[in-house]
Amino acid sequence: MDQEIAQKLAEQDKKLDQIYISIEKMRKYFFWTMIITIGTIVLPLLGLAFAIPFFLKTLTSAYGI
Repeated sequence: MDQEIAQKLAEQDKKLDQIYISIEKMRKYFFWTMIITIGTIVLPLLGLAFAIPFFLKTLTSAYGI
């Protein structure tokens, strides 16, 4: 009986280690997904926040408005 319990605990420990490794991979995946999303969406929007007023200023000065 004790041998069975010890074997089951060892199997559970092995499975927990596998789950931990899998979760760490998922955490890294989500982290890099967030970084790429910020790089492709947020940074261009910030760039446009500075570029649009510059272009409007240039456009209005060209037409003398």
